[in-house]
Amino acid sequence: MMKKLILATVAVSYLSACTTTDPYTGEQKMSNTSGGALLGAGVGALAGLAVGGSAHGRRNAALIGAGIGALAGGAIGNYMDQQESELRAQLQGTGISVTRRGDSIILNMPSNITFDVDQDAVKPGFYETLNSVAIVLRKFNRTLIDVNGHTDSTGSLEHNQELSQRRAASVANYLGDQGVDQRRISAMGFGPSQPVASNATEAGRAQNRRVEIQIAPIKEG
Repeated sequence: MMKKLILATVAVSYLSACTTTDPYTGEQKMSNTSGGALLGAGVGALAGLAVGGSAHGRRNAALIGAGIGALAGGAIGNYMDQQESELRAQLQGTGISVTRRGDSIILNMPSNITFDVDQDAVKPGFYETLNSVAIVLRKFNRTLIDVNGHTDSTGSLEHNQELSQRRAASVANYLGDQGVDQRRISAMGFGPSQPVASNATEAGRAQNRRVEIQIAPIKEG
């Protein structure tokens, strides 16, 4: 039986510089500019502007208090670099894209490979891919994990919000069932409120239907 997660709203701001791996070829489309040099006041200031930043900080502090090791300074960039490399290796050819933004890693899971239409149960054929994600998340356990569900704008706002929430919870619960510490995990649905493409076209709507796993380091202080 899937474990029940506490759902928390997390709003995240990102730096514009990032790298993305094509989910089928493994090709890096942009150079990685995200090393320890980007871990200064700029990143902290951007995160602090978000309402969810305080919630993120409270979860960070709680995990440190629970004895989970935190990262500091240049060690953050190195730790996230290693995790990013292993995720790229594990997920090449799966349909999941890996994007690096500052000291965070974002896994983008298109809904068509993760769920059946209008359903919130993870497709059995996608279990193996999520197992690969869980392996890396267990190994690199000094990170916070935010699982965020998104939809296109088709249909009612209420339905889309509920569907995105359930889909995020399904992915989060599955990762927890694979041994990822659930204290590290938050799940939240955003409905159609955070599109990455235009909802005016089917191609754009397909991009907006997704679950994102955002991975950020547990930081000292």
